[in-house]
Amino acid sequence: MTTEDVLLTADADGVRTLTLNRPKAYNSLTVELKERLLAALRAAAADDGVRAVVITGSGKAFCAGQDLKEHVGLLQAGDSAPLQTVSKHYNPIVRTIVEMPKPVIAAVNGPAAGAGAAFAYASDLRIAASSANFLMAFANVGLGPDSGASWSLQRLIGYGRAAELMLLARTVDADEALRLGLVGEVVPDEELAARAQKIAAKLANGPTVAYAKIKSTLSAAAESTLEEALAAEDAAQSALGATADHAEAVEAFVTKRKPVFQGK
Repeated sequence: MTTEDVLLTADADGVRTLTLNRPKAYNSLTVELKERLLAALRAAAADDGVRAVVITGSGKAFCAGQDLKEHVGLLQAGDSAPLQTVSKHYNPIVRTIVEMPKPVIAAVNGPAAGAGAAFAYASDLRIAASSANFLMAFANVGLGPDSGASWSLQRLIGYGRAAELMLLARTVDADEALRLGLVGEVVPDEELAARAQKIAAKLANGPTVAYAKIKSTLSAAAESTLEEALAAEDAAQSALGATADHAEAVEAFVTKRKPVFQGK
């Protein structure tokens, strides 16, 4: 692996960390980076050895969103590929994050804008560095939201706030993001990587099969009636009750020891 790689991958304690690595361009998303990220997320989802995923950025930014320089250059060259990037890249990336059968943590190390911010919104947990901020700037360039932001952002902070941030294209700093519930925690910049790894490692040591069911039932309940949510919970509990992890947790409780989960 070289420093020229646009996406860096590191594994430790069951955690796979994916680092967007175009620091001079604020980790803006080129076709190459989008394709690499999508492939890496799919690989992490399919790898039983990966029990939690961290997404972060190198340098001073998390992700500035679409690389507009490449976008404009391709359009001027008569290439229509940029017009398909939402369906070809952004939608599959967000779908893979949301449907990942293991926890995904966004370690937001700096500014996150557009699709970059949407990737963080789609993650299960968001930890922000003090220097982080979030910007939905689509309206500034005459566009609407993409990358699932219309779906994820209002689930985090409510319709009214989501509309405000999108219509006014207003930057939200880390402290306000914490107040709004956009992130769960803000830490000093120099502590972010270690904090994200600690939380991810804790999750990786937990009952990951249960985490997958928690994610799926929450997603289902967000769009269902009470009866449908109750049915989904019942189905999930029935399946989880037969898992080795649940049996291990019960035995550990009875014998007064710490359970050792295997994600099975």
